[in-house]
Amino acid sequence: METVLENRTWRYATKKFDADKKVSEHDLELLLEATRLSASSYGLQPYHLYVITEQNLKEQLKPASWGQSQITDASHIIVFANKTDFGEELMDDYLKNVSKTRNIPEENLKGYSDFMKSKLLDLSPEQKSVWTSKQAYLAFGNMIQAASELKIDTCPMEGFEAGQYNKILGLEAKNLNAAVVLAIGYRSEKDETQHYPKVRKSKRELFTHL
Repeated sequence: METVLENRTWRYATKKFDADKKVSEHDLELLLEATRLSASSYGLQPYHLYVITEQNLKEQLKPASWGQSQITDASHIIVFANKTDFGEELMDDYLKNVSKTRNIPEENLKGYSDFMKSKLLDLSPEQKSVWTSKQAYLAFGNMIQAASELKIDTCPMEGFEAGQYNKILGLEAKNLNAAVVLAIGYRSEKDETQHYPKVRKSKRELFTHL
């Protein structure tokens, strides 16, 4: 159990990556699979992940990321893109997967289908986008913690222009929006922030036991 806390203490928002060190295909696949297994409301996973290694594409994204060096120096850039809108197809596709995976006739899932649709389809487009972005953040948090277990460094990044990301990656045509970005790789020895004590609220400030 101590390893759980050790990993979370070890990780930090890496400011300077070693551009010569790359995450192996094996570790990348472990990281992506851990993220695929992330919790999601209703199990719907209304988002898509873009795993970017192409250096020319990273260079295009850097100006849209406020010039931050993590974009070009990290081994991979993971863009979490949430669905900006959806209809019945989101639930229908999911339930077809449930039927196939669990060998359950689709008609037996109609009650759950109707329940999900009654809760989600009446949301406004803005509410739908907010909800899907929250789901993307659940996966995002899971990837950060999985990376710490694999001793892969990360930098969570909200400092970017989503509209420019959407244009560069062609997301709008796919009904997607760049919600948040995670740079992954290995810390540079020159990154002084790795030595800073972690600053967090005390337990007394953060938790209320009732």
